Amino acid sequence: MKKLLFNVAALLVAGLLCSSAERWGGGPCEGCEALFESPVPLDQLSELLRMPETTWEGKKPLGIHGNVYKSDGKTPAANVVLYLYQTNEKGIYPKKGDAKGWAKHHGYIRGWLKTTHTGFFKFVTLRPGSYPGSTEPAHIHVIVKEPGMDPYFIDDFLFDDDPLLTASRRQKLENRGGSGILKLQDVGNMYKAGRRIVLGQNISCYPSKAAAR
Repeated sequence: MKKLLFNVAALLVAGLLCSSAERWGGGPCEGCEALFESPVPLDQLSELLRMPETTWEGKKPLGIHGNVYKSDGKTPAANVVLYLYQTNEKGIYPKKGDAKGWAKHHGYIRGWLKTTHTGFFKFVTLRPGSYPGSTEPAHIHVIVKEPGMDPYFIDDFLFDDDPLLTASRRQKLENRGGSGILKLQDVGNMYKAGRRIVLGQNISCYPSKAAAR
């Protein structure tokens, strides 16, 4: 009897948490407010983005493309906004003296884009470095905003050839939105890689109604 009551209580608590989390499409998201700091209105964003400091002069940038799908994994998700931010090659989030809002934390190597009617997106950037003195793999943060929902984060973009991305770390990845591990291909003047993002995948308490949007 006690076990039954405990299970019922646990389900009720989980239900309340999920009801609260539905507003976020996966729970609270610290820093997600930065998505709304775009200098361009969200509905006017392009599917193409060139991150600050990207250059071909003595460098080989990354060209990262992908497609975003609704939670069924098949239907292209249009007008989905992605907010990206990362460190520089030294593993530091560079900031400007007049930084405001979340730029004080995320630095100025950040940008916004919006998927096309086929769910396509592409951005070009320089490969970030891992944090100085840290064993954290290099990564590019990504926050997602679907139409009609508040923003939420998915797994970072990571690099398959990063020695810091060990087997144990791979096992701990949540694969929110699907795997974010990129396999870079050298195409001469740059590296290219693709990612498939599925909205709601491995997002706890993801609102089922989002699949119909």
